[in-house]
Amino acid sequence: MKMKVSLTELKECWQLIRPWWNSEERWVARGLFALVFLLDVALVLIFAWLTYWNRNFFNAFAAYDLDLVWRLMFEALLIGVCTITAEVSRTWFYQTLQMKWRKWVTDVYLQQWLNKGAFHRIENTQNIDNADQRIAEDLRNMCELSLHLSLGFLSNLINLATFSYIIWGISGTLDCTLFGWQIHIPGYMLWFSIAYAIISSIVLERWGRRMVAVEYEQQLRESDFRFQLMRIRENSAEIAISRGNDQERSRLKLLFDRIISNWEYYKRYTRRITFAEKGYTELGVLLAYFIIIPKYFARQIQLGSIMQLTMSFTKVRVGFAWFIFQYKRLATLRSICKRLSELYYLMNINVTQTINYSHNNGHSLIIDDLLLSLADGKVITKVNHLEIEPSSRWLIKGESGAGKTTLLKAISGIWPYGSGSISLPSGRMLFLPQQPYMPLGTLRTSLCYPDATTQYSEEQCRKVMILCGLKQFVSDLDADDISWHRKLSPGEKQRLAFAKCLLIRPDYLFMDEATSALDSKTEHSLFEALLNELPQTTIISVAHRQCLDSYHQHVLEM
Repeated sequence: MKMKVSLTELKECWQLIRPWWNSEERWVARGLFALVFLLDVALVLIFAWLTYWNRNFFNAFAAYDLDLVWRLMFEALLIGVCTITAEVSRTWFYQTLQMKWRKWVTDVYLQQWLNKGAFHRIENTQNIDNADQRIAEDLRNMCELSLHLSLGFLSNLINLATFSYIIWGISGTLDCTLFGWQIHIPGYMLWFSIAYAIISSIVLERWGRRMVAVEYEQQLRESDFRFQLMRIRENSAEIAISRGNDQERSRLKLLFDRIISNWEYYKRYTRRITFAEKGYTELGVLLAYFIIIPKYFARQIQLGSIMQLTMSFTKVRVGFAWFIFQYKRLATLRSICKRLSELYYLMNINVTQTINYSHNNGHSLIIDDLLLSLADGKVITKVNHLEIEPSSRWLIKGESGAGKTTLLKAISGIWPYGSGSISLPSGRMLFLPQQPYMPLGTLRTSLCYPDATTQYSEEQCRKVMILCGLKQFVSDLDADDISWHRKLSPGEKQRLAFAKCLLIRPDYLFMDEATSALDSKTEHSLFEALLNELPQTTIISVAHRQCLDSYHQHVLEM
């Protein structure tokens, strides 16, 4: 498959790069960019100054002019100070610019990814792989490569203009006879470097054009391998108990073998590009001397001018071959932009909401003619009419796969597939899944989630923890430990979820197998605490256990 730079690819890259430069931070962005570019210009001019210094220095050596040599040594010190100052300043402002851009674009992507449950929809449909890696790594690489390439390109133009002028002035005119015609080529070394770079660029494009596709595939396979490693880390206990070591090893080996197989293609095209880059550089040096040597021995040029011409010729030759030396980075940027464009499209896609949601002035949850389906249209379940009044308690029962959890997702608004209407009451809703989510941080953070810890007092937190049988963890509420999700057992996590209910005190509480990891005695005590502390809360439970019937007034069979 041949990969060429298409208008669509350029448009995708520009759509990703442009927003920050036109945002509310545009003047900071443009100002920093201009400052870095001016420092690049300063470095180019300092190097041009160095070429003149080289010319004068070697001419002074050839003339045995010791006084001039010492004066030029002082000038070299001044050039060194200027170079160091410009380089350090350039690096500092460049890194500041890079991080400001990355912070802004990461904030935008996080907002869109977390907005309206887009992260859940993308993960649920599995249209793309590893959205988290694209946000964390691809955005960083996009900012870094875009700045490197754009500033490098502009700096390269300044290089070309500056050192082309020097070469034009030094190389003189080439006089030769071709088929009886007298030919005069002014600045012939400049034209030679241009032709040399154009021919080399054409060769590289033909050799390395598949690098974009191979780079893209390599990133996909690397991310799949990382994701599987993360899955093993997150589910280490289950895998160890199940003795699934060999299965996981085989799966990881298979994923890594896919990396290796694509790596062979990656090596092939990297070898071609490296060969073109190094061949261009080394052969160019020899060709430069091949042209200069006859002029020197004809006494048409001084030794110092040879040194200046050689340095300038290298700059021009590299400048005209900018595409050659940046080909791999360009290929990487194109593949990164493709991955980010895929994510951006899915985050902003307009999912048609076929379920009609409304808010009523009363306090009842009303469902009419609700039909829930999969994304492909396959029907899961149907609820003709259901009215859940305030302070009532409902138990939703049914076989596995009957659509109980999907019904709760539809009520919460994160399941878009289906038809019918759901009229939501006023008041706060809280959903407890079978496997409670524990954010990284302190135990108090998990207890109060999704609210801030500052919303609840120390006494409130201690009380609900004790009521739910978690007294032993009260003293550790503010212990700075980010691994609570691994330290607590499934039963302790579910007890913590009940403590959260008692703390937040929602008007509507939805529980999806929220006591599946608890023994009957603990389950009984938690429901008793729930009914005593929250008598006005409407409870809707999904469960299989018969013993939970006594805690509910109504039963809905799915």
